[in-house]
Amino acid sequence: MLTSATTDLIRVLADPLRLQIVTLLARETLCTTHLVEETGARQTNLSNHLRVLREAGVVDTEPCGRFTYYKLRPEVLEGLSAAFGELAAQARTTVETNRKRAC
Repeated sequence: MLTSATTDLIRVLADPLRLQIVTLLARETLCTTHLVEETGARQTNLSNHLRVLREAGVVDTEPCGRFTYYKLRPEVLEGLSAAFGELAAQARTTVETNRKRAC
């Protein structure tokens, strides 16, 4: 069963720009300037999305001089993946049980 924290995380990642940010951060740690260049989003819009990702625990910040770099927290995505893995296992069991009953 999905927890409310998991469903909140799914909502956070459902936004196309946030998912693009997460995809970019999976490759490397980036600052806002780089993310603006990569996504084409306005800086203020991007900052708002980064705040949402930070509050959801998906990204961490790392100050470096006058810049703030963002890095992905892979353990958060691994937890989400595990929740979906449990759902898939449950579905597999249900399908097998139903198949046995039908025959």
